[in-house]
Amino acid sequence: MPKVYRMDQRSEKQQHRIIVRFPNWTGDIVMATPVLQCLRQNFPKSRIVGVVRSYARGVLKDLDDIDRIIPCDDKTINGLRQTGDEIREENPDFAVVLPNSFRSWLQMRLGGVKEIYGYRRGLRKLFMRNGPKLSKKSGTASPSPMIDYYLGICRDMRLTVADNPCPGLAVSTELQEKGDATLKRLGVDPEETIIGINPGASFGSSKCWPVENFAALAELFENHYGGRLLLFGSPSEKELTKAITEQSKAEIINTAPLDIDLEHLKPLIKRCNLLVTNDTGPRHYAVAFGIPVTVIMGPTHPAYTAANLDQTVVVREDVSCGPCHKKTCPYNHECMTRITPENVFNSAVNLLGVHGE
Repeated sequence: MPKVYRMDQRSEKQQHRIIVRFPNWTGDIVMATPVLQCLRQNFPKSRIVGVVRSYARGVLKDLDDIDRIIPCDDKTINGLRQTGDEIREENPDFAVVLPNSFRSWLQMRLGGVKEIYGYRRGLRKLFMRNGPKLSKKSGTASPSPMIDYYLGICRDMRLTVADNPCPGLAVSTELQEKGDATLKRLGVDPEETIIGINPGASFGSSKCWPVENFAALAELFENHYGGRLLLFGSPSEKELTKAITEQSKAEIINTAPLDIDLEHLKPLIKRCNLLVTNDTGPRHYAVAFGIPVTVIMGPTHPAYTAANLDQTVVVREDVSCGPCHKKTCPYNHECMTRITPENVFNSAVNLLGVHGE
């Protein structure tokens, strides 16, 4: 039988060259950062290189636990080869692959990595000798926090894992200055309270709370709480944010026309006193920066994000058809439409009261 390698056979004094293939969704990338922390803790002298989709490179930028970021393309043959060549340049000792896809494993093999750790599931389990097998209950995968899921690979490698792992992001001085300049340009003073509102979701419309509800929520904050209302949206969500500003009587600062990318979004989220958001990437930014966040959750199972909730309140409705994890709702979208603006507002204000805002 082939030899199965274990990390306890290595010394933390060794200078390993480690590749980490990150997930593709923004929120998952943030929830995977404790893996970086774990690897750095166990191998402090090693070189750690992250591989991530190009659009998300800025999410990981400036982290002390990562020495290089390789933007990857695994959707085309040429992309696989090109990314493989960059990985091969690192002459890696081993790789930790966090996505479950066959392509993510293949990309490491094309990069010359012989020792690959990741979940042995799907087609790739026929080729992998290192990593845990999927834990199942009643024949189906058991929902669990994604942070624990990713760290399950580290535990299988017999690495020391922190007792209370928490996602972490970094903002350089230069990036913070750019964020401050953006807020100044938008007319926000440094001492003002900022309520961030994030109405989009790249996953699909099923995760999106109705436009009219966000419009009404903004009015509730303006009339009963105060603070500046900062509306976030990706370049592809300009029509969504425009609709909210047009339907609401509240004074809302719409940042979507500025085409803010994932890197430059970090200092803006960090500056918020509260974020109200659908269950999407910016939610995890707030957690990483210790910002109170109210999450409006619809079609996704809450167990996948049930970690680091000390400054989070999740507002959701149990419905007979959920959680379905569908990108678009085939029915009446009751998991979201039954959540009222008043419910979200009260939950948010109570959260702020608990944390002394």
